[in-house]
Amino acid sequence: MPKRFLGWPAWLAAALYVVSAGAQADPEGAVVSALDDIQQGRSHQALQLLSQLTQQQPNFQLAQFLYADLLAARSGKRGIMPDDEDPRVHELMEEARLRKEQSRFVPAPGLVPSNVLQLAGEYPYLVVVDLPHSRLNLFQNKGGDLKLIRSHYSGMGRNGFGKKASGDLRTPVGIYHVTGFKSDAQLPELYGAGALPLNYPNLWDRFQVKTGYGIWLHGVPRTTYVRAPRSSEGCVTMANDDLLALKPYVYGNLAPVILADKVDWVSKSEVARERDSFLARIENWRKRWAAKDTEGYLSFYGPQFTTDNMNLKAFSEHKRRVNAGKRYIEVKLSDMSLYRYPGEPMMLAEFTLDYRSDNFSSRAKKQQYWRKNDKGEWKIFREENLDG
Repeated sequence: MPKRFLGWPAWLAAALYVVSAGAQADPEGAVVSALDDIQQGRSHQALQLLSQLTQQQPNFQLAQFLYADLLAARSGKRGIMPDDEDPRVHELMEEARLRKEQSRFVPAPGLVPSNVLQLAGEYPYLVVVDLPHSRLNLFQNKGGDLKLIRSHYSGMGRNGFGKKASGDLRTPVGIYHVTGFKSDAQLPELYGAGALPLNYPNLWDRFQVKTGYGIWLHGVPRTTYVRAPRSSEGCVTMANDDLLALKPYVYGNLAPVILADKVDWVSKSEVARERDSFLARIENWRKRWAAKDTEGYLSFYGPQFTTDNMNLKAFSEHKRRVNAGKRYIEVKLSDMSLYRYPGEPMMLAEFTLDYRSDNFSSRAKKQQYWRKNDKGEWKIFREENLDG
């Protein structure tokens, strides 16, 4: 580990240091270390570090900005930072602030995002983007246990997050999946080394009549190392090296990508308690259905429930009619993922449902949305088939 990391907590240094031939491969760690030197009054050390970094990454604009400011200050001038009339200075200062504070937003060992209660084994990796703090975190899913393996800076839409309509220049908040990879050769230079498209708008977005398309995780033009924190048309941007490092983990396996308006890092035991409680609730729903206890089964649905152009009344009448004609029903659930949906007071259960009765069988990937009612009871208010 390079010497500049020795004053940091070991877990943070490991999270930010990308394993390679040496320190030359970690511009992010270098600029954060320089910011720390500046804050602590070690301008000479910061100058040395930034001199090396600007030679290594001449297009790293924040590094050039900090280096120029320190040189100006050394000559007796006020420096360039007080120039608050220039929007680009504002952008660089915002980037510097986010990088300097990153230790508050990179999870310590043993902490996981509260958004994910359970991740199915079909997804070996998970991406969680903390939009307000410009951090992209990559987790490995090992038997349901999430382990942080990468964390780096990322940018978002010019107008922030909370996308609702095409052209609003905002990044969506929600749970998405990587659907492929567009190579450098397929794209304009704006996208740098390539792009990982996401399935925006997803089923929930379409239910809410959100519009827009082309939300990607992508690189940046070679004229810059990274883009400003808020500079895209709604995509998540990152350094080209970070994009290429991310690609092998998420390309080809429909990796979930959580674009979050807020990320709470909690203990695994806290997640386990909530997970077990909610899985028990879903299991009770399954049992009532399989037992042909139609009224008990329907009691899990709230008054605002909709599915396939049916409201709760129509759905209930349909289920009563169908179940009355069955001699037996078998319901099996597998590949269960359970999420606390970002930006919404709801839970999303995603699973494969195998249904079998005496006269019908089916297999489908299902999404089930739950909300609390006025009594604090969790009720299903939306069900959809992913392949429907």
